[in-house]
Amino acid sequence: MVSKRGLQVNLRTGKRIRMDHHVYFWLKEEFQNSADRAVFEQGLSDLLAIPLVAGGRWAVPAKVELRPVVDQSWDYALTMQFATLQNQIDYQVDADHEVFIHTFKGWWAKVLVMDLA
Repeated sequence: MVSKRGLQVNLRTGKRIRMDHHVYFWLKEEFQNSADRAVFEQGLSDLLAIPLVAGGRWAVPAKVELRPVVDQSWDYALTMQFATLQNQIDYQVDADHEVFIHTFKGWWAKVLVMDLA
């Protein structure tokens, strides 16, 4: 993905990416061990393999200098790009997305979604 004048372009297709979907997860304390984190990370990777997703990645907070405007309280972030808003709408009811929610909804204390058009 490359940015041109504020527009994101998929490097594989050359088409403009129309929507970014950002999700932040705060895991419950009992799931903060390495084994559970590995399972959760695989779940995030599985979401990125859903065909409706044009691109994306998951990450943990960067080790940056802490400042009043920096929030590193979350455990995982998932960023996805969709070619169209409809693809993102369809993703919400995709069977693999629903499996992820069903599997992990008891693992997080908080989830925050921010979508960019």
